Amino acid sequence: MPQMIFVNLPVCSLNAAIKFYQALGFNNNPHFTDDTAACMVWSETIHVMLLTHEKWQTFTDRPIPPKGSSEVMLALSCESTAAVDAMNDAADANGGTADINTKQDLGFMYSRSLMDPDGHIWEPMWMDPATIPPTS
Repeated sequence: MPQMIFVNLPVCSLNAAIKFYQALGFNNNPHFTDDTAACMVWSETIHVMLLTHEKWQTFTDRPIPPKGSSEVMLALSCESTAAVDAMNDAADANGGTADINTKQDLGFMYSRSLMDPDGHIWEPMWMDPATIPPTS
């Protein structure tokens, strides 16, 4: 079995969060979805667990960061710069906020950032390792 990551995120509205992540291109795995949590699949090895605040609090006593704060920025690789742009457009059209940070275009790497409705930060990015400038 390959190494996998399950990113756990507290959400205010599970249904709204599911719809948002589906609009970005994630697929719901119904085997790990119920009234308190939803498993959203980005790839074979990357899954996002959306947890109601009540469910989140069964895993930790630590407080949920308040709106306006950033706990992490999660980068997701995309197949092209157009896919990066499409993800940001989908975020903007589905209750999120596109371009909360400055767009970066380094030629070999392109990224933009978005915020989901609960304030979690994502950075869709495209990179062509073959074109990375050599270090001196």
